[in-house]
Amino acid sequence: MNIETLSFDTANGPTSAYVAMPDKPNSKAVILIQEWWGLNDHIKDIARRYAAEGFVAIAPDLYRGKLASNPKEAGEMMAALAIDDGIDTIKNTIGAASTAYDLSHFGITGYCMGGTFALRAACELDGLSAAAPFYGDIPEEEVLRKLRTPTIFISGTKDAWINAEKVGYLEDAAERYELPIHLVKYEADHAFFNNTRPEVYDDTAAKDAWALVVGFFNDKL
Repeated sequence: MNIETLSFDTANGPTSAYVAMPDKPNSKAVILIQEWWGLNDHIKDIARRYAAEGFVAIAPDLYRGKLASNPKEAGEMMAALAIDDGIDTIKNTIGAASTAYDLSHFGITGYCMGGTFALRAACELDGLSAAAPFYGDIPEEEVLRKLRTPTIFISGTKDAWINAEKVGYLEDAAERYELPIHLVKYEADHAFFNNTRPEVYDDTAAKDAWALVVGFFNDKL
């Protein structure tokens, strides 16, 4: 496995992505979007896990080098990140990675804030063949109805942020607009996939979700 830094420009200035390159790439790539903490060691670890599965894993730095050290900072940094800026960074990540690594099949995933951006990107951007957002917020209906990318949306029934009302809204929109999205619910809390947070991490749900998403990306990319 090789670790690289991919640098590129965006509308609001330069940034970079953490790239985990497998020894034997399968020509498939996953764009991995950070939680509200930033591009930290946990996200980099997930990128390496994807690389171990054969995917080129690319984690763009939406905060351009900043990391939150506590929930207050994380909340402020997330609030300061404009939706258009995040989506533009993801768009430019796809373009830069396509050129640098000769890739054409991209999936996108993310957690918490990253799940929010992953779902919205699947609705708004070209070049994505599959999406697997984890417990992200749901975009407004005018955005959501544009979804054409095969998507698995993963949530936790104990999640107080992405709660039953929000998930129900997504289910209703999916049915009304015949969206290509499948909802998967675990009896778990918000951030249940984050193994650096023992107060919410759910090993059983996390392992099941990982196997589900890896299989999904292998099938769709």
